[in-house]
Amino acid sequence: MKNITKLWIGLGIMGLLTPLGLLATGDAWGEWGSEAFKDMVGFVPKGLERFSDFFSAPFADYTISGTGDVSGYIISAFSGMLLVILLTWTVGKIFTHNDE
Repeated sequence: MKNITKLWIGLGIMGLLTPLGLLATGDAWGEWGSEAFKDMVGFVPKGLERFSDFFSAPFADYTISGTGDVSGYIISAFSGMLLVILLTWTVGKIFTHNDE
């Protein structure tokens, strides 16, 4: 089996396993709001306060209206993977030269 096939299989399995996050308690690491951060650290950094409303996730809390929790997690996972793959491919095409 080629390495690229193993990579695609691995990504697919990881995407399908994302609903396991529903079993976890608390917030995912790094997904804290300013209040949760203040509770953990005791203060909110000025940059976090200033930019906390700058970006809103397209699938807030990994949910998509009209789908269940598990479906939302899986769609979010595959959408994110697709965006990263397309971005990486595009940047690779821009910065590499084919001298054939």
